[in-house]
Amino acid sequence: MGYVRLVDVTKEFGEVTAVNKLNLELEEGECFSMLGPSGCGKTTTLRMVAGFEDLDDGEIYVGGKLMSSKAKGYYLPPEKRNFGMVFQAFAIWPHMSVYENVAFPLHLKRISAQEIEKRTKEALVHTNLWSDAKKSPVDLSGGGKQRVALARALAINPGVLLLDEPLSSLDPHLREEMRFEIKDLQKAYGFTVIYVTHDQAEAMALSDRILVMKLGVVQQIDTPLKVYNEPANRFVFSFIGLSNFINARISESGIRIGESEGMNFKYMPDASLQGKSDLVLASRPSEIDFVSQGGVPGLVKRKAFLGEIVDYAIEVNGVEVRAQKGRRELGPNPGEYCRLDFLHPHWYAQE
Repeated sequence: MGYVRLVDVTKEFGEVTAVNKLNLELEEGECFSMLGPSGCGKTTTLRMVAGFEDLDDGEIYVGGKLMSSKAKGYYLPPEKRNFGMVFQAFAIWPHMSVYENVAFPLHLKRISAQEIEKRTKEALVHTNLWSDAKKSPVDLSGGGKQRVALARALAINPGVLLLDEPLSSLDPHLREEMRFEIKDLQKAYGFTVIYVTHDQAEAMALSDRILVMKLGVVQQIDTPLKVYNEPANRFVFSFIGLSNFINARISESGIRIGESEGMNFKYMPDASLQGKSDLVLASRPSEIDFVSQGGVPGLVKRKAFLGEIVDYAIEVNGVEVRAQKGRRELGPNPGEYCRLDFLHPHWYAQE
């Protein structure tokens, strides 16, 4: 049985169902991300786990202990759940020093001064803030302020650490640096992490498993590699990473795209699409090759150098297709015709 369990958890705001009968189990020590577009229900779910939102139905358990249950009329307040929480906004107190910010929640728990000092110093050391302990957090960079928020959450020795878009206000370089620091802290402390984000790179880098949501409904729960390589449906494919979608149709000679001849691909539509004549070919830009013969014809509209990769925009059957190749690979130039080989296409029925 999982350490964190959500059973048929539902939350409604008027006529809108933000989370619809969510069932979820997290293992102790797991780093779990909830990913999806704005309004999909991921932050609402996190707030229900934290206790900031009550449930309209279902139950939440942590470590075998009931946190919330609408049917049983039970609700444990947030301050009694022993969770650490880090928000998108840093939520630090500018009139307190870094040390005082981290120690403050421990004073509220009325633990001994010796224990407060021990935990505060340990949290500051682990977040590389000990040398800044006497400073005002106002004098720190954005990354430093977020470390203060992390240290404050760590100091209470949380059973579960909840993070709600904690890096979205940082610049790209700091985001990359902080995501690995969070992962290192999770390994060092061994707590369970529930991480809410719309940033796919963050979710991929941090997570043992990822949940992808759409309009309050789970689309897929799996490891980052499987979510990327084996998306459960077209929405997951479109949301994770860059994607191309091209209309195709099945003919007697094979699959036709635009005016191309019928072709057979290495990965053909599976049995679930038998009987469908109109399909969609889905492909990652990195899984497209330029070939001299065969393949799908296209016209190069744009070619952009992006450092280690060259990004191509190619018109195929009236649709712009993105292809990305290594900077050392020769490829066609804008205005030239080309032929494309789709190395690992996914197939979906046309909507």
